[in-house]
Amino acid sequence: MSSSTDTSYLNTDKKLVAGLSPDRIRWAVSLFYFGQGISFASWASRIPDIKQHLNLSDALLGSILLALPLGQLCTMPISGRLVTRFGSGRVLTIAAPLYALALSNLALSTQAWHLSVFLFLFGVIGNMCNIAVNTQGVEAEKLFTKPIMTSFHGAWSIAGFAGALIGLLMINLNIQPYLHFWIITILIWFNVAFNYKYLAPGNNTSNTKVKSGFFIKPEGTLLQLGIIGFCCMATEGAMFDWSGVYFADIVQAPASLIALGYASFMIMMALGRFVGDTIILKLGRKRTVQYSGIIMFTGMFISVCFPYIVPATIGFMLVGIGVSSIVPTVYSVAGKNNKVSPGMALTIVSSVSYFGFLMGPPLIGYISELSDLRYSYAIIGCFGLLVSFLATKITALD
Repeated sequence: MSSSTDTSYLNTDKKLVAGLSPDRIRWAVSLFYFGQGISFASWASRIPDIKQHLNLSDALLGSILLALPLGQLCTMPISGRLVTRFGSGRVLTIAAPLYALALSNLALSTQAWHLSVFLFLFGVIGNMCNIAVNTQGVEAEKLFTKPIMTSFHGAWSIAGFAGALIGLLMINLNIQPYLHFWIITILIWFNVAFNYKYLAPGNNTSNTKVKSGFFIKPEGTLLQLGIIGFCCMATEGAMFDWSGVYFADIVQAPASLIALGYASFMIMMALGRFVGDTIILKLGRKRTVQYSGIIMFTGMFISVCFPYIVPATIGFMLVGIGVSSIVPTVYSVAGKNNKVSPGMALTIVSSVSYFGFLMGPPLIGYISELSDLRYSYAIIGCFGLLVSFLATKITALD
């Protein structure tokens, strides 16, 4: 597998691609990443409110949160084939508005099972967006002489930070989640309307032969990349779904600062992704992933050992830096696999990775119910060390 200075990056010298400049395509793809990120962050920022409104325990919330990654996982084989057959641009143009609409439905929940169903649907549509937008990222990256995948995920993270701030504003203005989510939905629809024509062209099938069958057995390299993605996504899931609860119950932050932990994590993850491509060029993919795992562990260690507003915020910031470049690197390498199409390669890696989202949030809830949320975070923190260890064994990162 190619390194960060890979010659597979094509030098277009800013020539038009299907009548569009590479820069305009990059902007359009980035804005679709942004739209998906702000949708998810809007949900995450209101989890404590919805938890309180439905009177959910930590264990029950953990079980309910399982529905979202379960929906994502169930849709993995379908999403990859839809993207390969119809093209990532077409799938993304249809799925992105539906994803925003699914967000608004979450606020209609009046019982725990309602939330479970709506989260499952949110996960189903979200996975279609995820595979399509990351395939778009891989295709757009081919138009440049340098890696840019991390910057796309940076747009997602900036959206996450913006979503957290908007959520904080909505909470302090006493605006209910339903109205909050509809404001975001309308913004997403405008984004799609103005940018769908500028997505990367092509149906992404390439010249690779895609294996048949509903499920594809992952080859060694893709499976290894997926395991690293698993560790990273489990950590991200801990931040997305439980950071607000952690600041409320463990840090005991005032209501106006409950979203601080999530916001600090998201802004540092965003900053890390915008400088990640430069770091990868200097250090290489393997060393970048190794260092990232250590930083993840360190940040979790600080937030667990010192559960106060300032050190916990610093710890969450370090976790954000640590996770920032891992998933983009894994997806970029997987998208260059020469045995399957980019859409199917990303499906394989995502299928393994999303078990982190599938197992992480409920695991945190169950451990918290038996002991304390700090112990849950301590266990998740160990995944950072595992990432560093696994990176040394994967030759595709060289």
